Amino acid sequence: MKQLWLTAVTDIVESLRAKWFMVYTLVFGGIVALLFVFGLTESRIMGFTGLSRMLVTYIQLSMAILPVFVLVTTVRSVAGDREAGVFEYLLSLPIGLGAWFWGKLIGRFIVVFMPVFLAMVAGIVWGVIRGADVPWGMFLYYTGLLLSLAWCFLGIGILLSSLTRSADVAQGAAFVVWLTLLLFLDLVLLGVMIRGGLPPEGAVAIALANPMQVFRTAAMMLFDNQLVMLGPSAYVILDHFGQAGYMVYAISYPLLLGTLFAWLGYLWFRRSDLP
Repeated sequence: MKQLWLTAVTDIVESLRAKWFMVYTLVFGGIVALLFVFGLTESRIMGFTGLSRMLVTYIQLSMAILPVFVLVTTVRSVAGDREAGVFEYLLSLPIGLGAWFWGKLIGRFIVVFMPVFLAMVAGIVWGVIRGADVPWGMFLYYTGLLLSLAWCFLGIGILLSSLTRSADVAQGAAFVVWLTLLLFLDLVLLGVMIRGGLPPEGAVAIALANPMQVFRTAAMMLFDNQLVMLGPSAYVILDHFGQAGYMVYAISYPLLLGTLFAWLGYLWFRRSDLP
């Protein structure tokens, strides 16, 4: 455990010095600042006012930015060290492969999750100062959604980084994965499959295998209990899950998926020719 946490701290310190982390932090901090500048905390839209409206907008923007940032920054971790020849130095130190791999994963998770979370906390604090009511239930659930989404794409990124031999190939694979998930992001796009003879339940099942679609639908559910915006697809989701069941699924499924991908990446990393 000591080796694991030392590796995690080392990765955190290394990431804090990187330019991508500065850009990453400024992006999410800038999103919150712009939301306040445009007065979203004081507007009333669809019955949502104050911080509720700000959180709804912030979570939708995070869905578009967080996955690609996590993928691009994570896929260079293992592949970049392999390409730079760091493993030869690593194997000379009294650090196990498991401690190095999982420590690097935990350190990277802290780095990618904290700016997103702290930006949201800053919005809550500013709202409290302005006298707005804090929707604690929505805040806690959105925190869980962001945590699960970050962990899921972190697992995908570390798997791609373990499978590839160079950082450039890893980044290319990350963009392919991200674009593929975007292709199946909206249930409307699956209408082509339904017209081709695929049952609606099958189309919805394919869509809900996409962690980005799961995240998007769960974010909608807090301000649209009946999922009217999804059309007929909502009946399939609510009949099979129910509102409470889907909210649990939206957090647990990406966490399990990310853990599975991370574990597969570790198995490949451990059995592969490291140098």
